[in-house]
Amino acid sequence: MSSLVQSVDWTAVAPPAVAAVVALAVLVTDLFLGERHKAVLGWISLAGLAAAALMLLPLLDGDRATFCLTGDPQVCSYTADRFTLVIQFLVLGGAFVAALLSVTALKDAERNLPEGEFWFLLLSSAAGAALLPASRDLATLIVALEVASLPAFALVGIRHGDSRSSEAALKFFLSSVTATAVSLMGISFVYASTGTLHLTRIAERIQHVDGQFHTLAQTGVVLTLVGFAFKTAAVPFHFWVPDTYVGAPLPVAAYLSVVGKAVGFSGLILVTVVALPSYADVWGPALAVLAALTMTVGNVGALRQRADRAFSAVRLLAWSSVGQAGYLLVPIAAAAYAEDTRKAIGSTVAYALMYAAVNLGAFAVAALVGRTRTLNRITDYRGLYASHPLAALFLGFFLLCLAGLPPGVIGLFAKVTVFSAAVDAGLGWLAVVMAVNVVIALFYYLQWTAVLFRAPEGEPAPVPSKAAEKLRVPAPLTAAIALTAVLGIVLSGAPQLVLRFSAAALF
Repeated sequence: MSSLVQSVDWTAVAPPAVAAVVALAVLVTDLFLGERHKAVLGWISLAGLAAAALMLLPLLDGDRATFCLTGDPQVCSYTADRFTLVIQFLVLGGAFVAALLSVTALKDAERNLPEGEFWFLLLSSAAGAALLPASRDLATLIVALEVASLPAFALVGIRHGDSRSSEAALKFFLSSVTATAVSLMGISFVYASTGTLHLTRIAERIQHVDGQFHTLAQTGVVLTLVGFAFKTAAVPFHFWVPDTYVGAPLPVAAYLSVVGKAVGFSGLILVTVVALPSYADVWGPALAVLAALTMTVGNVGALRQRADRAFSAVRLLAWSSVGQAGYLLVPIAAAAYAEDTRKAIGSTVAYALMYAAVNLGAFAVAALVGRTRTLNRITDYRGLYASHPLAALFLGFFLLCLAGLPPGVIGLFAKVTVFSAAVDAGLGWLAVVMAVNVVIALFYYLQWTAVLFRAPEGEPAPVPSKAAEKLRVPAPLTAAIALTAVLGIVLSGAPQLVLRFSAAALF
């Protein structure tokens, strides 16, 4: 008789475990710190996220798995393969940049944001987000999704006495809970049809479901996708995004725009490509339609933003992130039709890496401007080149990357990769929709870029000089902008690095 006791591969689970342990350490440390010393919690959190990312290095030598069935060691609940490592790198890197932004935001808030609770929630969410891509059964997948999501609800509404923040958190919470409930119903249908929750076993058994359970299985497949479609902000599950991004502290909005999407897309890939490849005729067309709707609604929403409206810069980034989610969905939909599924998934990962770097950079510059212009309107960026030339140049570069224009070569490269995935899979109509949306997006990205270099109203053309008004930039904010800018510039100079890196993200 085999033993039911199994050892845990602590090296494999180290990245999310380290983030979780540091979250608890921060919560306990907060009890013993006076108000004057609360800032040390931010540096502990940054060190913890860096340590969690470094824990990925020992895993590069080969795939590892733990929490496996005693009767079948090939069926595991946690797998640290190449896909897992790439997504965990994206998640922990994105959380690290968001934490850099948060150090400055918490200091500027002058105790309106509780620091101990903030860092605990951010680290807890990052731990759940790092766990999700390693999950290989539906129960662990949903638990990881909720561990990533529940702290995020609190982070959105963490500002005391701010009605806009509370409203955003409530809208985010109610819509997320509804989507999760629908997804859990779908998982129960899949379990009833197959008798298992492990993804690889579902892939085997769902092909041989009895005829009377076929409709139940199909319904389960569709409903299971709803929760992850919500996390990716796919239409029609996108309506929470603009208000949530505006109501949340800006670093939290940056975190949701990158890490939240990574959680949704990695879960979507695991459910469709790993667990349900035989039902590609169900989820393939559904995701293709979702991709077309999402990119169109997102770009049209961004196009309609008025430059002088309060928080129009953040709203434009919010709608832009919805449009970008549509592009990210294209290769996943293409995987249902493509002969080489791995190449299609690699295209999604490549685009996600590009998007994470430049979108976090755009939010970092928005955080800089928001320190003095609290309404954060697009018109507030007029003449930014005169007062802060490097910040203006970097923001222009980030926006051109998102638009897919030189010198943002990495953005162009990522869009061509996604476009070719659709064409190779025979989804010509989706490629055409994407091309039209890229043109729409060019208008509002270029419009914002042009504002950066215009003279402030009633002043001559901007010429950067020592006499120009300078915004003092705190070191963490400078580090966030510099880190994302360097990454974007390096990848634009050598875009093949992204393809090689994403090619490693294969199951």
